Amino acid sequence: METGQQGTRRGGMSAIRWADVLLSAVAAVSWAFIAMAGVAALGLHLLEADSVASLGPMTAAVVAIGVGGRVTPSGDVSAFGLSGAQADTAIDIAPLGVGLVGALLLSWFFLRSLRSAGVEISPGELLTRAGAVVVLFVAMLGGLAWAGHDIITIDGSQLGLSDIPGAGGLPDDIADKLPGDLGGALPDRLGGLVGAEAKVGFTVQTGATLLGGAAFVIGVLLIALLASRRTPLPRALSAVHRVVRPAASALVTVLLVAVLAGLAAAVYAMTDDDHPERIAGAALLGAPNGVWLGVPIGLFVPWDGEATGELAKLLPDPLDDLLRVSSDQPVTLGRLAELDSRVWLLGVAMALMMLFAGVLTAVRSPVVRAPWGFAGRCALRLGVVTALALPLLVWLTDVSAGASLSVLGFDAFGAGIELHGQLGMALLLGAAWGAGAGALGALLACATGAAGSRVSPLATGATGAAGTPEAAGPYQPSRPYRPANPDTNPYLRNPYDERSRDDRGDRSGQGNRGDQGSQDAAETMASPIRPDPPRPRDGGWPPPPPPPPAPGRNRDGHRRGDKAP
Repeated sequence: METGQQGTRRGGMSAIRWADVLLSAVAAVSWAFIAMAGVAALGLHLLEADSVASLGPMTAAVVAIGVGGRVTPSGDVSAFGLSGAQADTAIDIAPLGVGLVGALLLSWFFLRSLRSAGVEISPGELLTRAGAVVVLFVAMLGGLAWAGHDIITIDGSQLGLSDIPGAGGLPDDIADKLPGDLGGALPDRLGGLVGAEAKVGFTVQTGATLLGGAAFVIGVLLIALLASRRTPLPRALSAVHRVVRPAASALVTVLLVAVLAGLAAAVYAMTDDDHPERIAGAALLGAPNGVWLGVPIGLFVPWDGEATGELAKLLPDPLDDLLRVSSDQPVTLGRLAELDSRVWLLGVAMALMMLFAGVLTAVRSPVVRAPWGFAGRCALRLGVVTALALPLLVWLTDVSAGASLSVLGFDAFGAGIELHGQLGMALLLGAAWGAGAGALGALLACATGAAGSRVSPLATGATGAAGTPEAAGPYQPSRPYRPANPDTNPYLRNPYDERSRDDRGDRSGQGNRGDQGSQDAAETMASPIRPDPPRPRDGGWPPPPPPPPAPGRNRDGHRRGDKAP
């Protein structure tokens, strides 16, 4: 029955359980958005952002940005009693902490729903389940785009301008040094600023957010399928189990461990800071940003950027000092080490991380006899995966932010950050680091006997009789290729039923010699002791055989040696 059900599930679209598809998609999307909203709201509260605007709209906006959406800030600042004052702000920084939490829960529920399909899954069912998750995710994101808008009002009376000395006029030594009649007009303008209100709003762009969210969820599901070693795939993609998944799962594992290390460093920093809640909020929202920015820098990927104004303080030390001093040269690990020699420890940590990924790849890959051939395979596979993953990290951690307030053409204040990694160098360096780490990790695993010790059953083709993967071992029974049939397999027949049917057939004259011969041949096999034949229905017994002849006489009653009459 189990084999028949598995065959029906792989038969096509008609075998898909639509209720299960819908429920699993709802669970995956719902829990992902709940977790992202919780992390965003808690981070904003710890950063005290809810003191200037409503927490609900800000949470919706942060979640939208975290999954690839776009938020448009806008300003309408009327100050000094003059028209034409504008606030111009542009932010392109994705809080990866929010997106990572949603990606992990989305992947976990989606992969869990696929594992109920057995060893293989039909392409139609895979596309149906993935499509249901994508559609529901984009629909939920559309609701956030509708809710993610608000206006932040800055009250001029709280700026402390009423305490400026000489409110009725500026001192003569200051007024004379100002150009034109600005010395006489400025006190009046400052007085008007006390009662002014600055309104700065933000709005989630619906179209760009929906497109970005669709790309986000499709990318998350694709990475989850490539990195999950125990999730079934269509038969045409069976090579992915042994070629792609060991290396992909190893690299994803070390990147997640790096994020945990970043969170641990934030917890340590909280113990010696006057505002630990701000560190906690920043870590919740942006720990993956900082960690995954350090990964390509530690692997010698060059970056181009500049930083001005107050926003430069958001960058870690000594990156902020380097961008302030010189922006015409790329940011590299060596240039950062010139400002602080401890930066070399970042390179050592990233090299150890890649070596760990190489060892994990060898441990999770099927072993071949030649160690050098095995090392070459691990090097090639991890090199290709890292060459694709490192540019993705560079793209995710790009920073672009700017803010300026211009009044009558004079720049009152300005700040900005631009930091972009070189994608071409990231691809080449990723291939080199992955190949080297894969080869060295495979040789270390072979030397210690750990190579292939954690191979997934799907990568070796070892499955149980019911179609479920089993642990690897010297012998793994496979699923039967056809159902059991007692008519073609004599070992599945009941011997008691066979004996009773044959006895009834012989007494009714329907038996034949050929059947008796086949039965006699079958009785030569080992079988339990059979009971006496059943008693006839008329209650009588067949006549007994004649008694044996007397001693010294033959069967006719004559003595032996006498002649017959």
